[in-house]
Order: sequence, then structure tokens, then C-alpha cells
Amino acid sequence: MQEMGFFTDTTLCIGCKACEVACKQWNQLPDDGFDFLGMSYDNTGHLGASTWRHVAFVERPAELPGQGSPRDGVEAGHRAFAELAPLGQAGPTTLLHDIAPTQIQTPVPLGPTQQALSKFSWLLLSDVCKHCERAGCLEACPTGAIIRTEFGSVYVQPDVCNGCGYCVSACPFGVVERRLDDGRAWKCTLCYDRLKGDLVPACAKACPTASIQFGPLDALRERAAKRVEQLRTRGVDQAYLYGADAESQPGTEGLHAFFLLCDRPEVYNLPPDPVVPTAKIVRSWKSMAAGVLSLAALAVGAVFSARRV
Repeated sequence: MQEMGFFTDTTLCIGCKACEVACKQWNQLPDDGFDFLGMSYDNTGHLGASTWRHVAFVERPAELPGQGSPRDGVEAGHRAFAELAPLGQAGPTTLLHDIAPTQIQTPVPLGPTQQALSKFSWLLLSDVCKHCERAGCLEACPTGAIIRTEFGSVYVQPDVCNGCGYCVSACPFGVVERRLDDGRAWKCTLCYDRLKGDLVPACAKACPTASIQFGPLDALRERAAKRVEQLRTRGVDQAYLYGADAESQPGTEGLHAFFLLCDRPEVYNLPPDPVVPTAKIVRSWKSMAAGVLSLAALAVGAVFSARRV
């Protein structure tokens, strides 16, 4: 079987949350409450046991090249108002062709609020489990509940999970979480049941802008590279791929759900350098061995010192 995965193009996301709804509906996940969290339209907050897709709304005090600025809309609105209803010259129903050129007035200067809006942009990201090539959750699971499927995804078998929670602390992305009602660990399954039926995952199926793209990893990586080149030719120099291969994510050896970003990973609440905890085992053993040898040397030195005295 070909290894399958997600390519999420954040520049196409409109924050509609259709992926969240489709994921919850198909997997019969409970709601997370209906209270806003003080973060724009985000009421789920983060990935968890009952949220396997999370659309992050990131407000930035900076423009995104190629996206345009709210200042353009403000100035266009002033111009339209000045053309259609010049003060003291025409009523609100006057048509543009009835106004002489001398009647068109200069747009009103932007006030403090509009000037603040001139440097503003949205960054939207539909986050999901990364199904790492080297998965910390899989390596930490003591019962064999977490397996690698024939599609390359990382799957938690709920009937085998004993709720120990080792996978929760082993995930460098903070994706895995235990459900309060049964204590077992839950996360995105890459819609394994749908894949077995030759169906596309629910989130990708519901995405109206093709921000979430699903398919063979090799084809997705090729398509993602072309998309980055396209954006850079349009002036979006910040565009880059996060987690597309082992070179960009050496701590996880690549992700099966990678992203096109236009800012630092931390801005999207993604770790800049995720590392599977077990990748540091050799270094830990070497450090421990060095410590033991140092203590032994100190002990031998103390014995010789005592004999001389």
C-alpha cells in the first residue's frame, strides 16, 4: 500500500471549520462546549481527545504580502462614498454618471483605527495529528495499542489501550490526550475506516477550498513544492513547508501531515524543533555513563588522599 497523508495549505484556509464539523460528525465525537475562548472565533482551543481537527485563528499585527491589506478596503470605501455622495453636492441616491468630475472629493484621511488595521492579517491553520514517520506515541506505548497501519498512519486501538498515558507525554506536538470518561487515549485516525472503504478522510472531503489535500505522500510533497514556488513568484516570500521530509523535521524523520506556513511555527502554535523523546536515549546513556565515571574517579581520588594522610 502507498503511504497516505495530508498536505494542509494554510494560505487557502478560510476558517470555516467545516473540517472540524465533518471530523466530529463522522467519528461521533462529543462537543467541546460552545463558549468562545477569547481567541477570535476559536471555541475548541487545541487538539485533544474530542477534537481531532482544530482550526487555529491567529491575528498578526503585520501584513501578508500577496494577500492585500484591510487598508485597501478602507480607502476603497472612502473613494466609493466620495464618488456616490459628495458632501453638499448630491444625495445618497445619486448615480455615478450624474456627478461631474469636479464634484468628486478627496477621500477622508485614515484615522487611528484604520491606520492600525493597515498592518493586520489573519493566519488560519487546520491542525491535526502529524502521524510522524518516527512516532513517539507508538514507541512509548507498552501494550501495543498504537500501531502503524498499511496506509502509514498511526492508529490507537481503543480496545487495547489501558489508559497509562505514556503516549501523551511522548508526543512532541501535544496531540494525544486521554478522555475523562474512560481514561483511554484518543487522536486522529486518518479516518482509517473510510480509507478501508476507498473513501477520502471526512475533513479533506468537507474542505471547500482544498486547503486540506489528501493523497499519496510523494505526490503531495511534489504538489506542495510547486505551490511554494507559485506563492513566492507572487511575492509571498515567507512561504515554506513544515514537516515535509526528514531534513526539515529530523526529530521525527518527517510528518505524514505537513503544512505550508507563512510565519514561524511558534506563531501557529507548532513546535519549531519537535523531537521524539526516545531519540535522546543514546545521549542520555552517554551522559549517565560520563557521570558514573566521574563519580568513580572522585571516589578513587578520595581513597588515595585518605591513605596519604
